[in-house]
Amino acid sequence: MASERITLTVPGPEGDREVSLSSPNREVFPAAGITKHELAEYVIAVSGPFLAANGDRPVSLERFPGAIDGESFFSKNPPKGTPDFVRAVSVRYNSGRVHPQLVLTEPAAIVWAVQMNTVVFHPWASLAGNTDNPVELRIDLDPQPGTTFADAVHAAHGMRSVLAEAGLESWIKTSGNRGIHLFCPIEPTHEFLDVRHAVIAAGRELERRMPDRVTTAWWKEERGERIFIDFNQANRDRTMAGAYSPRALPTATVSTPVTWDELDDVDPAAFTVRTVPARLAEGGDPWARFDENPGRIDTLLQWWQRDVEAGLGEMPFPPEFPKMPGEPPRVQPSRARKQD
Repeated sequence: MASERITLTVPGPEGDREVSLSSPNREVFPAAGITKHELAEYVIAVSGPFLAANGDRPVSLERFPGAIDGESFFSKNPPKGTPDFVRAVSVRYNSGRVHPQLVLTEPAAIVWAVQMNTVVFHPWASLAGNTDNPVELRIDLDPQPGTTFADAVHAAHGMRSVLAEAGLESWIKTSGNRGIHLFCPIEPTHEFLDVRHAVIAAGRELERRMPDRVTTAWWKEERGERIFIDFNQANRDRTMAGAYSPRALPTATVSTPVTWDELDDVDPAAFTVRTVPARLAEGGDPWARFDENPGRIDTLLQWWQRDVEAGLGEMPFPPEFPKMPGEPPRVQPSRARKQD
């Protein structure tokens, strides 16, 4: 028997498009009772700010053929049958391989992604016109065991001050889980490795000021009860959930932009697929002016060079990355001690 199917009319810059949606009543978030149809209506409702934050750039789709508690996989390349209103751009991955990657530029493309069972959208930090040079410096403040969202808030305020001293304006969003994502719009003058070094420099500076509250330690066993500044999220082809993207969590939380004024009182669990559209309708998009004043990372790179000259160098890369020049050994400290 053929699966149930409906057609959604999706407004867009070139007029309405009709997008077919199969299995609209399948529950994507069973605990919340949120169906595929409801998820599609959500992305239509938030499509304006969603595309402002995530559009016109390479994006990876985290797809769930069933529900979020089932199997999933990442989709980067345009699958067979991709409609012509879903674009692609050639990107270079860390392995050196060049391959086309999906680019979303209009509301119908986001709905198509939902039709393809996408739940989480992972955009690159660079635009389709120049995929090698990021337009955002991204910092992931990741609470470790024994810490809370409130600890991440404290770290975010500290990081805002550090970045302001470096001439950068910070914007924030909830991760959709326990952490905070801090973004700075930047001029696309440097490639990913330089931006990673800028993030490390900012992280080290905050670590000096808040040694008991934050850490840049890559190995979990060294982090303690501190907020981890995940510098490796700044690498090429390493992404985090985009602004207004749902997360694959039972309550259908959403990675949601917030203002600095409201951050101290934010409950990240309150931002869900069902609540965020009303929040936007009532208060607008906190990131509406995000890209009006891009900064430069020159000062952070000066800090990086200062730290290199002081004996601090490269930090470990993720294990799936090629070995990088100057990178320390990829050996967990406890294992290294056992080998001595």
